[in-house]
Order: sequence, then C-alpha cells, then structure tokens
Amino acid sequence: MTTSPGSTMRAAVWHGRHDIRVENVPLPANPPPGWVQIRVDWCGICGSDLHEYVAGPVFIPVEKPHPLTGIQGQCILGHEFSGEIVKLGTGVSGFAPGERIAADACQHCGTCYYCRSGLYNLCEKLAFTGLMNNGAFAELVNVPAELLYKLPADFPVEAGALIEPLAVGMHAVKKAGNLLGRNVVVVGAGTIGLCTIMCAKAAGAAQVIALEMSSARKAKALEVGASLVLDPKECDALAEIRARTNGLGADVSFECIGNKHTAKLAIDVIRNAGKSVLVGIFEEPSSFNFFELVSTEKQVIGALAYNGEFADVIAFIADGRLDVEPLITGRIGLEEIVGRGFEELVNNKEHNVKIIVSPH
Repeated sequence: MTTSPGSTMRAAVWHGRHDIRVENVPLPANPPPGWVQIRVDWCGICGSDLHEYVAGPVFIPVEKPHPLTGIQGQCILGHEFSGEIVKLGTGVSGFAPGERIAADACQHCGTCYYCRSGLYNLCEKLAFTGLMNNGAFAELVNVPAELLYKLPADFPVEAGALIEPLAVGMHAVKKAGNLLGRNVVVVGAGTIGLCTIMCAKAAGAAQVIALEMSSARKAKALEVGASLVLDPKECDALAEIRARTNGLGADVSFECIGNKHTAKLAIDVIRNAGKSVLVGIFEEPSSFNFFELVSTEKQVIGALAYNGEFADVIAFIADGRLDVEPLITGRIGLEEIVGRGFEELVNNKEHNVKIIVSPH
C-alpha cells in the first residue's frame, strides 16, 4: 500500500467560483471512532461539483461552519468514488483493511427526526462528502463506516465511480412508484438523465422517451436504452409524446437538468394524475402557476440523492442489468482535473457524460 511520502497529499480544493486548486494538503488524520480511511481508486466529476465551479458556493458552507462537520470555505471536492480500506477507526466491525468498497455521500447526524425515520438523505444536518466535508479528489479520504458498501471481488474498478450517480437515478425511479409497463419521459440526457433512463428501463418501463438537444447525448441516450429521443428545438415534443401515448401524455416524467423551463416541460408532458419527479439541482426560482397542478391532479415529487439504493445499483452492475461503460467519456489524473476535467465539461459539455479522475 503506497501513499504520498511525508505528511501531505495532493488534492483538488475548492477555494471559490472558478477557483479549484490541486495542491498539497495534510494527510487525513487516523479515522475517528466509527469511521474508515479509504485509498481512492477513481472519483467522478459530478454535476454538483460543476455547479460549485461555475456558480458556487451552492452547497459548500462559506458564511459559517457546517453544523455537522465544521467545514467552512475551502473543501476537497469529490463524492462519486470507490476505493480500498486502509484504516479502521475504533468500534468499526464488519469491514477490514484491503476490502474494496463504495461510499454513500450522505453524512448524517443519526439523531434527528428524519434520520430516526430512515430518511437520512433528509437529515437536518446533512453533509455531502466532498461538499460539506472533505472528499475524494485526493489520495485518501475518511468517511463514516455506516456509509460503506462492499464490492464483489470481480467488480470493475472504474464502475465504482458510477455507483453514486446511478443511485440518484435509482432513487428517483423508486420515488415514482411502479414503472412496469409505464410510459416514461426523461428530460435531459446528461449523466443523471442517462442513469435515470437506465434505471427506468431496468424497472420495466414500456418506453422511455428522452428529451435532449445535444447530438452526442442523443446518441448516448439511445445507447443506454431510450426508446426514442426527441429534440425540443426540432419538433413539438409535447405533441410527439402525446401521439405515442394514446393522446394522454406520459405516466411519469423525470426532470434531470435543474432548469425552471425544463421543469415546466416535465410537468406538461405527463397526463392528468401523472407524476413528475424533479431530480435536477436548480439555481434560480420559478414563477410556476400551481393551478396547473390543482386542475390536473398531477403530482410533482422531489428526489434528493438516495436512501440505500447503492445496494441495488451494485447488484445490478454485478449481474449485468446496468452497463456503466457507455457513461465513461474521459479518464484523467488528478493534476489534470481543472483543464481536462472541469473546463472540458464547461466548454464541451454536450460531448461528455462522466469524466473520472484517478488521484494516483
């Protein structure tokens, strides 16, 4: 097992908007009780990381320390990762050094109403790894052992960085209820949209129609299982969807962009009494007329992160129901993360899905 010599390691640290620096930081201390230390294999650049780079701070606490972690201002980014356990904190059982794991990013207090009700993703002090606590764009990261999931012996190493976004899609699909035989629309075919398409297909949807304008992402949507891709710039998407759903509209839609206009579209494309699940991260408010929901009995549901879906995703990748390979469009080293990672995603976003980063 190798780590950086001395007492420092390289890490990608958020300092401010358009200011991410790969720099030397202290090695993490020994993991506290109940925590483990992980040697990171691969970590994906997430849409939320990109939000912090382009428009942050969004989640990163800057005005006062985070109530659970104490983090304020500078933060090592990265939460879509897997790796190998190198150290155990006291009291950790069921895990051993050398085991390969993936880690849920929802650090939570365990004592508030939502944690006690099994809704830890809604914890009153929720702290996402890599946003409200130091993350995995580094050689080593400490995380609570309760967030760990063991990986099968033959699990593909790179696939470990795709478990987290697929868990977001899986959680959204579960929030929608039974999709067996249903007509589904996914608005946006970025990483989360593609993951949601894959999970909706795995859940038995009759057809999954994707709405996307990027030619590269249109192709990706079809590659991962979309029945049809419509470009709202080139057709009347609402009319096309109704034509393919007996004039009714979709049973369920998923908004995977985080834009007030596409959120309205996601609601428009569903039938009366249908469901629209909002998954995207929104940066600005909307002037939506809520009477549109009253008059149609449409249901709008929020879906934040995940709540135990890592286990499902790991099983589905292991048995072949989910194939992550089409999602990986770039593999880079940590030192390249700004130019070939964040800037690449900003400037060539439509040609990229998931860029994964190796810190070693």
